[in-house]
Amino acid sequence: MPDPSPPSPARLILASTSAYRRMLLERLHLPFEVQSPHTDETVMAGERPRDVSLRLALAKAHAVAATRPAAVVIGSDQTASLDGVRTLGKPGNHERACAQLREVSGRTLVFHSALAVVRLDTGFEQADVIDTRVRFRELSDTAIERYLQLEPAYDCAGSAKAEGLGIALMAGFESSAPTAIVGLPLIALTGMLLAAGLDVLDSPR
Repeated sequence: MPDPSPPSPARLILASTSAYRRMLLERLHLPFEVQSPHTDETVMAGERPRDVSLRLALAKAHAVAATRPAAVVIGSDQTASLDGVRTLGKPGNHERACAQLREVSGRTLVFHSALAVVRLDTGFEQADVIDTRVRFRELSDTAIERYLQLEPAYDCAGSAKAEGLGIALMAGFESSAPTAIVGLPLIALTGMLLAAGLDVLDSPR
């Protein structure tokens, strides 16, 4: 007799080693694995910040999906831009972080949070970019130094962690997805997962 039990749901894989994205994905109460995509993140000449994030999110998802074609793979990437043209990357050290924060003081920085969901064995692929406009307060050198001493945000584009003390540097933000600024737009993600066959509210835990 055929087995009447339903087929097991596809494995869910986050193609990122970011602790911030992992914590956000845990909010959905779905079992998932984490796998590094080992993707070259070099920006191409003349590539706009929004296009960079979308290309890299897809590249990360496909890199992991190539090794796990039956899994639903989430790829993500985030860039930040001033004036929609110049990319602000991760500062990497104190000096560059100070320079970035001086530059964004009193200005609006746009975070481009790209998301891709891929399942190779079914040919499924969806991707999108969610923009978040962040208005920074006027920041004194003293405030910048004090912030970076308390929270050295050298691994964050724009040099401020919105999920931490960096919120004190911001005057406000506008976005259709409240979690996008942290790097994983959960509203868009739940819709993509549903389209890929994973219903967040009706999946085995």
